[in-house]
Amino acid sequence: MRALVLTQSAAAEAERIVLRNDYPMPVPGAGESLVRVRMAGICGTDLEMMRGYMAFSGVPGHEFVGEVAASANRTLAGKRVVGEINAACGHCDSCRAAMGRHCPNRTVLGIVGRDGAFAEYLCLPDVNLIPISDQLPDEAAVFTEPLAAAFEIFEQTQIAAHDRIAILGDGRLGAMTALAMKARGCNPVLGGHHVDKLGRLAQMGLAAEHERDLKPGFDVVIDCTGSAIGLSRALELVRPRGKLILKTTVAGAAGINLAPIVINEIDVIGSRCGRFRPALDALESGAVDPTPLISGIFPLAQVSDALVRAAQPSTFKILLKAS
Repeated sequence: MRALVLTQSAAAEAERIVLRNDYPMPVPGAGESLVRVRMAGICGTDLEMMRGYMAFSGVPGHEFVGEVAASANRTLAGKRVVGEINAACGHCDSCRAAMGRHCPNRTVLGIVGRDGAFAEYLCLPDVNLIPISDQLPDEAAVFTEPLAAAFEIFEQTQIAAHDRIAILGDGRLGAMTALAMKARGCNPVLGGHHVDKLGRLAQMGLAAEHERDLKPGFDVVIDCTGSAIGLSRALELVRPRGKLILKTTVAGAAGINLAPIVINEIDVIGSRCGRFRPALDALESGAVDPTPLISGIFPLAQVSDALVRAAQPSTFKILLKAS
């Protein structure tokens, strides 16, 4: 099958990324289904992996909508689906505590030990696959995973509608987090550095302004910058005893002064993946429409061009479509 393959063996980034037409078809294990990928999304984590984040080798990509091509589960065969990306062992303490997303033995689609969605086919456990409404187009359904990550914030901590909320980062994740916040009745301000992006976000009904104009005193600050220095700026903006939520994952290390966390008694919350159901409910009801964030759709055969476009500062979301 055709697939984008990432290897950590080559020194140059361009040499680590190869589009192959002869990559082996995935073989479903027990309790798994084979999924034909209809559409996949490129996110900041994928771009960081190209730079060495997670030292992953294989097929990247974890945002997708597909069609079940082969399955022993009759309720899934032929269905259009999205899939939760963490494949847990089901037996460890974390799994027994209903925290499979933190299973130490898990594989993660396109990130840890499992080939991902930048290919014609992928495999996931049946329990990870969720059939979606016929009324939900692929172009919206492909946003389920990043939107679920945004809604995860509400699973982890209480945020009130009247809280002053700042979201740092005017990229893909920042925009999705702002849309999720707005859908839950909050009114965040999104701070970024790209005038064109801020203008597009404002057209979507989001409060967006240049990050340098944000003043300290926010109850909640969410770092979606994708930068190693985002945490430092977030610490400047959050009020004493406020909440700082970290969404950023980067390949580089962050050198910061941790003293303000102690002095100002800041609650720091790391936030990663989320359950898909809240995101699907928001998409299917129309409470969140992420499709204005689409900056381009490329066939899988042009994935190299798609990655270049996705890395441009002016770009929001680039999608790959089955050719």
